[in-house]
Amino acid sequence: MRVVSGIQPTGNLHLGNYLGAIRNWVAMQDEAAANGGQCLFFLADLHAISQPHDPAALGEATRDMVAALVACGIDPARSILFNQAQVPAHAELQWLLNGTARMGWLNRMTQWKDKAGKNREGASVALFTYPVLQAADVLLYQATHVPVGEDQKQHLELARDIAQKFNNDFAAPDAPVFTLPDPLIPPEAARIMSLRDGSAKMSKSDPSDMSRINLTDDADTIIQKVRKAKTDPEPLPVDAAGLDGRPEAANLVGIYAAIADSSVAAVLAEHGGSGFGAFKPALGELLAHHLSPISARYCDLRADREALDAILARGAAQARELAAPTLDATYRALGLVRG
Repeated sequence: MRVVSGIQPTGNLHLGNYLGAIRNWVAMQDEAAANGGQCLFFLADLHAISQPHDPAALGEATRDMVAALVACGIDPARSILFNQAQVPAHAELQWLLNGTARMGWLNRMTQWKDKAGKNREGASVALFTYPVLQAADVLLYQATHVPVGEDQKQHLELARDIAQKFNNDFAAPDAPVFTLPDPLIPPEAARIMSLRDGSAKMSKSDPSDMSRINLTDDADTIIQKVRKAKTDPEPLPVDAAGLDGRPEAANLVGIYAAIADSSVAAVLAEHGGSGFGAFKPALGELLAHHLSPISARYCDLRADREALDAILARGAAQARELAAPTLDATYRALGLVRG
């Protein structure tokens, strides 16, 4: 079992990122290690340039993400952690696969339609061919499994279509070049909403820092943000049905359940009937207890730029070694002569 997954280096990670993706990566790493498998986690900096970006900010955000992942439990000694830009085989394989991918396939990608919007003529070619690079990201390492949420299922299906067509067109039936990866459906992640608006997702782009719990927040800041989170005047209900139509209450209960690795029903069984004056301190203390060690570890790591660069360099060297046989086989299958 070889699991491959990537995340864009967006910077300013928050509780939603942690509970939605990073915590699942840590669980995958532990499961793979226990079963003789392998995980490759990469920072998708090549994907980041498909849209306008600040070059200086991208480099720093990449280091931010490495520090955050390690602080949250990704162990570079047990998983391969690297950034795409240090493994040229990603871009090479994307170009080789562009001959197999079809315009019609890419035109149907919903994320292309969403991100390009009405200005498709003004969107970059990189944004249009983004899914082919995603296919290269996983096919390059003969991934057996790729973690996917609802918004990524279509991209994995495309990767499988590209791999199958390439194998059919250029490989012997008994010697396929690419493994067709299977989806790995993580446990359903909590949907973490803004502390200021229970109908909007927690986001780094929200102008109010009080809307989110950052992974860099210390215990006092976490407790203060929870205390000032928007709520309604009613006490907590005794069952989940009572949260209908109460988005802020549902959000805080959901956060408590997720961070405690519990269920909404169990949280309400314990706190139902309580007012937010009692529940918010309990939630703040729970979050501070769980996240403060991550914040402290992150700050220590982020202060050591050389150590972060060394983690990326080691991971990239391992990734390049793993990628080489697949890339060589792809060139051979296409009849390309290399020195």
